[in-house]
Amino acid sequence: MAEDILISKNASKEEMYKELLPQIASLIEVESDLVANLANIAAALKYGMNFFWVGFYHAKEGELVLGPFQGPVACTRIPFSKGVCGASYTQKNVVIVEDVDQFPGHIACSSLSKSEIVVPIFANGEVVMILDVDSEELASFDEIDERYLNELAKMVEAKL
Repeated sequence: MAEDILISKNASKEEMYKELLPQIASLIEVESDLVANLANIAAALKYGMNFFWVGFYHAKEGELVLGPFQGPVACTRIPFSKGVCGASYTQKNVVIVEDVDQFPGHIACSSLSKSEIVVPIFANGEVVMILDVDSEELASFDEIDERYLNELAKMVEAKL
């Protein structure tokens, strides 16, 4: 059964997240397939929050490998030591970049991406995947995004 993600017009960023996260929780609560859930989460985030690109990378064989995403074609494999995604993986914490062109070692999968937030997702204390969100605008992400995307990461962790 398909569901539409509904967000109030003219809502603040925080209000948008407060409306969106319960809808995502409802969407994934009865589905056991991880790929299906990640695909729906990526779509709900991209279209609910109007992000440029949203996707997941899985830690696999010494690198981050592209999983379900929404947006333009993406980098398929990212070494743990490279880019914003690699930094989040190795540091085991959220990384917010206001201007990706100023981030040392940034991997430009799309020249249209201007800012980024990357959130690690854990299983048994280890990072097993990351959630990567890009914006076409500079300085799009802040502590509000970090708080609610961390909540979303916890939802994913509960499904692992």
